[in-house]
Amino acid sequence: MLERLSGEEHTVYTGIALASPDRVESAVEATRVWFRRLSASECAEYAATGEPLDKAGAYGIQGFGAAIVDRIEGDYFNVMGLPIRRLLQLLEGFGWRYAFGSLRPAGGAADD
Repeated sequence: MLERLSGEEHTVYTGIALASPDRVESAVEATRVWFRRLSASECAEYAATGEPLDKAGAYGIQGFGAAIVDRIEGDYFNVMGLPIRRLLQLLEGFGWRYAFGSLRPAGGAADD
């Protein structure tokens, strides 16, 4: 997989959904990722770290894999596996806001 992605661009898609008893909302986030060109030995060295073995796409952008990514266009957290910005938008649509460790109803005095 790493050799196939070497020097190429690919798109990471993540689907996310929120549900309540009477409603379901979903969204898909897309992020473009470009890999730098990798030699066969670099691919083998990275694979030997064990990091890519449990990752979709065979790399972890948040770890050693950061060294193989040339650039991204879109949400970094989407590449990690959870598009935070999109999640916050969905929560807001359900009337909730993230309060740094908890969820609170949106529209309160603290939201001004």
